[in-house]
Amino acid sequence: MGFDWSILWQYREPLISGAITTFSVVLVSLFFGALIASVVCAGSLQKSKYLRAPARLYVQIFRVIPEVALIFWVYLCLPLVLDVRMSAFQSGALAISLISGAYLSEILRAGIIAVPKGQGEAAFALGLSALPRWYKVILPQALRIVLPTIVSFLTELVKMTSLLAAISVGEMAYQANVLGSQTFKYNEFFTSVAIAYFVVIFPITVLSRRLEKKGS
Repeated sequence: MGFDWSILWQYREPLISGAITTFSVVLVSLFFGALIASVVCAGSLQKSKYLRAPARLYVQIFRVIPEVALIFWVYLCLPLVLDVRMSAFQSGALAISLISGAYLSEILRAGIIAVPKGQGEAAFALGLSALPRWYKVILPQALRIVLPTIVSFLTELVKMTSLLAAISVGEMAYQANVLGSQTFKYNEFFTSVAIAYFVVIFPITVLSRRLEKKGS
């Protein structure tokens, strides 16, 4: 069966719209996931069990629940629980943000633990108070340590957005399915979407490997 690549140009607008939606979800989820991660990581590093336990519980819950199950729950159940109205995009972005927060918090926690304790002690000896000690000394070193892992997680985040097709978020996979059902050109649309994911994800993977080698 031959491929009619001209149909991609004919339907370029919904395909471009799908790509924009995909990257919008990635950026929103990465931003809010990072905010959640900073709070959860801070809690998980506390000595008090009343702060540490909820943070560890959060990580366990959102790393164990299947992504699709969480996406459906946030989309179908959370609006009923909170009595709010949420669009499919908002529901999907929230679900992926919650998952991102759990994974990024563990990545950040590992980086902070990897920073030698002597660095913090030296900063304390120089007279730096707790807050400057963290953002001037400990966090910059921790972020350098975990940067390859964060970049690697970004590839998983991009792939995760394709799951939002299940709740009709108009990202690339959803657009491919809709256009395929309208034109019966599934090969062309799904192949083009697969190529688009590869073009985006492969350079990120290469960058992650280079950062790992540079850091080792």
